[in-house]
Parts: sequence; C-alpha cells; structure tokens
Amino acid sequence: MIAPARALAEMFPYFARCVDRNGVPPLWKRELGFGSLVHIILEQQVSLASAQAAFDRLARAVGRVTPETFLALTSDEARIVGFSRQKYGYCHGIAEQLIDAPEVLSVTGLSDDEAVAKLCKLRGVGPWTATVYLMFAGLRPDLWPHGDRALVVSMDNVLGLGGIPTYDDADVMAQAWAPQRTTAARILWHDYLGGVEYNERHGIASIYL
Repeated sequence: MIAPARALAEMFPYFARCVDRNGVPPLWKRELGFGSLVHIILEQQVSLASAQAAFDRLARAVGRVTPETFLALTSDEARIVGFSRQKYGYCHGIAEQLIDAPEVLSVTGLSDDEAVAKLCKLRGVGPWTATVYLMFAGLRPDLWPHGDRALVVSMDNVLGLGGIPTYDDADVMAQAWAPQRTTAARILWHDYLGGVEYNERHGIASIYL
C-alpha cells in the first residue's frame, strides 16, 4: 500500500496533501469467500458502522460465516441480526448457489471485467458489490466502484472541485489514477472517514510517507 500511495502522491498534489494529513490509508483486507461477500452486501446503502455491527451479530450467532452456517439461520433470526428481507434473500440465495457450485466465487485468471461480470451473475450482487469485493478480498490494484457516494463526496473535498461530481464524471476523472485506482479510492475513503481520527478510533497506527 505504501508504494502505490507514494506513486499517487508524487503525481497528484491533492493526494500528497491528503496522505500528509491522514497517513497511508489502511488496506482493509478481507478474506476471499462467502463471509466477505455477505459483509459487503450488508454495507449496501447503509453506514459502515451499521453493517459492521450486523455482521458481528451474525458471527456471534453462527460462528464462522459460511454458506452452510448461513443457511441454518432462519429469516426471523436474520432479521434480529440486522438483515432486511431483501438482503437476507440475496445472501440465502448465494449460499444455496455456492453449496451447489462453489467455483462461482473463483475468479483466478480472469480479467477485472470478467471477474466483475462473473460475480454479478449471483443474485443480489451488482457492479458495486462485485468491484468492492475484488478490491478488498481480491486486492486487485486498479478498480473503481461506480456509484459510491462516499467517494464522490470525498473527491469534491480532496480535489477542491466546488461541487460533488456525478458518478459518471467521477469514473472519467478516476481514469487519470490508473493503474492504481484502488489505492486512490482507499485514500479518498480514508479521508472521508476521518483520516487520523479514524485510525485512532480503530487502533490503527498512522504511517506517513
């Protein structure tokens, strides 16, 4: 994470100021597999704190989050954990599909576009969910999640745009950060979440270039 953050900071003054202020962003690494996909689905259109709380309750209820343990959860139990009916339906369907065909989550050897397209065949997984999964669990270096509200708000602040860009405009601007768009997104997310204050709340050591 340090090398790509340094490369972006050397090329773009606004990223240099951001990293000087906040330090290098966390990697936010997640395990490949069903559990991480469930966590990201929980994060759809809610705060990260709310999604994390729901996922923690799920883990306490079932232990390790796997397709098998999730399918043992009733809809009422899932509601108490914090799943909406729709998100429970998505995750239940994905769990059933993975038990029958676990290779569905295998994206080794696929291009980014191919991997996103394959994951989007799962009910409840759209381009944003698939892209974020590949960024955090797959550690793919050059992805950009279209439609992420936090990113466009952060772009306005960090780049000094004078207004929040549309998602399409953000996609175009992010092309300048290839082949390190994943790191650019992490820098922007980190700033949006509070930078050093976020690190302190989560016990993360701040690392500076």
